[in-house]
Amino acid sequence: MTPVDLLAVLEPTAAKLYDRHMGVAKEWFPHEYVPWSRGRDFTPGQPWSPDDADFGDGGWTLPDAVRAALFVNLLTEDNLPYYTRDISTIFGGDSAYGAWARNWTAEEGRHSIAIRDYLTVSRALDPVELERARMQQVRGAQVPAPDDIYEALAYLSMQELATRIAHRNTGKLIGDKAGQDVMLRVGNDENLHFLFYRDLATAALEADPSNMMIGIERAVRNFAMPGTGIPNFNELAKQIAKAGIYDFKVHHEQILEPVVMRHWKVKDVSGLSPEAQKAQEDLVSRVEKIGRVAARLSREPETV
Repeated sequence: MTPVDLLAVLEPTAAKLYDRHMGVAKEWFPHEYVPWSRGRDFTPGQPWSPDDADFGDGGWTLPDAVRAALFVNLLTEDNLPYYTRDISTIFGGDSAYGAWARNWTAEEGRHSIAIRDYLTVSRALDPVELERARMQQVRGAQVPAPDDIYEALAYLSMQELATRIAHRNTGKLIGDKAGQDVMLRVGNDENLHFLFYRDLATAALEADPSNMMIGIERAVRNFAMPGTGIPNFNELAKQIAKAGIYDFKVHHEQILEPVVMRHWKVKDVSGLSPEAQKAQEDLVSRVEKIGRVAARLSREPETV
């Protein structure tokens, strides 16, 4: 089955999933989540200090790993134009696919608004550094690029879930209810986006199991949290992993096992081409290996 054929076969499913999404998605307003009373003017040219942060109680300090996560999470949301570009290229702009992509873009746009406004009024991050990083990120136009629709469906499913997890785990480590509420609200949107892609990928696996198995294996093998182009991303990712916001253990236990292994049931898929059978074997082996690595890393003592 060609990608064009698959899109045609999946279109009725995409329409049902879009209707389902619109039936459960909640309207919300970023300005209602931001503690505006904390805001005050910035003096142009005055350097930012972590001591400037205002979380409402005057006695709480934001850990560096949480700053790193907020920085990465926001810059990822800022790169929305290029995710929209690539999704529209892969799925096209017509029928349910176009309707989904446009609505998804509108919903995602709220995320950067809410997070940035919260960070600005709370002075949790250096606003100059953040803006310079945003300019660098958006100018670079870099986002993960799946090879085809098969890999894209698997990647988008995992990426949306990973983003939900990262947002929610970040929120849990913010000692400020306003910040927690912002990250939880954004994470709820990401969860609905995940469900759309997960169930569309499930239908694709039923319609074209061989090509989809190859796509899932490639997506798992190449998967990385969005971060290409973010300044100092590798070091920030290490801080995020060390804090348990998103690491190998989270990836294995909350994405690979529940989605790839149990929901898509990749072990049980039959009738595959020889190439797809090889991909299936490699996929299962890789998931098991990631689980072993995650278990080992979780047992290792922290080093300083």
